[in-house]
Amino acid sequence: MMQYRKGGCLCGAVRYVLKAEPQAAAICHCTHCQKQSGSVFSFNLFIDEADYEQTGETMVYEDRGNSGHLSYRHFCGSCGSPVITKVEMLPGKVIVKAGTLDSMEGLQGPQTEIYTDRAVKWLEPFAGVTRFPRSP
Repeated sequence: MMQYRKGGCLCGAVRYVLKAEPQAAAICHCTHCQKQSGSVFSFNLFIDEADYEQTGETMVYEDRGNSGHLSYRHFCGSCGSPVITKVEMLPGKVIVKAGTLDSMEGLQGPQTEIYTDRAVKWLEPFAGVTRFPRSP
């Protein structure tokens, strides 16, 4: 039996199950991810929408990010935790904020870093990761 990954927001009002392993993992340095995460980058997991199952309602902030494309940033209305993002340029995909997983045991590391032109200068590049100054 497959063990699904589970996660949720800080207060537990929003919970989710990933019914498949993420297809990709990326570090994003765009200024919008920096602001939403409250950190210098966001660690994101990409999965098919059909493999993402959520309980609890999120609030949605519609954002036109550094790419100029629409992003729909879903967050808990109670505790404010960012949970997922959906972007118009990746229909059918869900971008899960990796920090919301209950456990990162066995999770693949990032394969790519995007918006490296926005990365803070004191952060060293991640080893063995393909870097893009913007979104590929």
